[in-house]
Amino acid sequence: MAVAAPTDVSDGSAARADVRRALVVSSGAHALHDGYTDLITVLLPVWQAEFGLAYAAVGLLRTIYSGTMAALQIPSSILAERIGGAGVLAVGTALAGACFCIAGASAGFPWLVAALLIGGLGASTQHPIGSALVARAFAGPRSLTALGTYNFAGDIGKMVIPAAASLMLLVMAWRPAAAVLGAIGFAAAAAIFILSPRFPATQATPAPMAAPDTAEASQGSLRPGFWLLLTIGAIDSATRTGFLVFLPFLMIAKGASVTTAGLALTLLFVGGAAGKLVCAYLGRWFGVVATICLTKVLTAAAMVLLLALPIEAAMVLLPPFGAVLNGASSVTYGSVPDFVVPAGRARAFGLFYTGTIGAGALAPTISGLAGDALGIPTAIMIVAAIMLMSLPLAFLLRRAFARAAA
Repeated sequence: MAVAAPTDVSDGSAARADVRRALVVSSGAHALHDGYTDLITVLLPVWQAEFGLAYAAVGLLRTIYSGTMAALQIPSSILAERIGGAGVLAVGTALAGACFCIAGASAGFPWLVAALLIGGLGASTQHPIGSALVARAFAGPRSLTALGTYNFAGDIGKMVIPAAASLMLLVMAWRPAAAVLGAIGFAAAAAIFILSPRFPATQATPAPMAAPDTAEASQGSLRPGFWLLLTIGAIDSATRTGFLVFLPFLMIAKGASVTTAGLALTLLFVGGAAGKLVCAYLGRWFGVVATICLTKVLTAAAMVLLLALPIEAAMVLLPPFGAVLNGASSVTYGSVPDFVVPAGRARAFGLFYTGTIGAGALAPTISGLAGDALGIPTAIMIVAAIMLMSLPLAFLLRRAFARAAA
């Protein structure tokens, strides 16, 4: 009679430690990378003054970083599958930090372009690898809470790093400030490589035993409502990033200093973090379509109102404005599973993030061209009008939800 081997308690403790480390590593990486992305917005007015850039060139700098990040997410995930996520994410984080070290030593516009290309390459690793690490560590209902924590960590980074940069600019020049913040990326890269848990590879299901909906996924797992949702998400991302290019310059035109403009961005991001949580509950209580319509109308109205307000009132408006500007994203990406069969969800999320981040990457350059040609107030009015284009699409989405539920 065979005797069962005793259960090793240490194995269970090690597994729980791996789960905790997975969430800490992925959330920390998300916070740093998202903070780096929005640090660029703080530095745009500084670079414009330093190098005499037009608004189109300013927008192009943001597009280079975000566009590279969007374009290389899928290749980054493939590379992580082949050589391991920990190493790829660590190298990517180091490259994101190197971006700001190189920018701090730059002698002109071409150097900034090169730095942001490197930074976008590094930033492309975070979303696919970080989210996959969380999904691998947490199963079932726990994954929703864990992914929520991971997403919220990104908003914390958007608040902390731009705020830190604004404070540093009070006591030092922008070049050493950028270098110090960039150096954090190298320390974080070492921590990521050391602390990331090495989970065993997931075994693929043999083809003869494939689940029934796998064939459906291969033939087309995306239902028609998905494309409506992606279009709404792309408009949301494009108008948000397009407006963010103008906000520091708008505040400076009202009499703000560069550091005050950085504080304005921080207030907007604080509201945006709260808005993601609030709008998630609004979506549950009132429905996704009603939440999208409400946030779009309020966002467009706030953009127009911000043009007319003096600087003091504008600063007060920024947190609630950030809540509606950023909040709709929580109900759009949260609705992706409603329009995809289970076997196709990973591919659908990859497509959704690539499309929305790609739209957000192109918008700053287009907005910059509009700002050069028409002026910032007119360009912001155009952005507000484009935001309202989501409304008829949202009503079509209501029908798609009904068909998906049938």
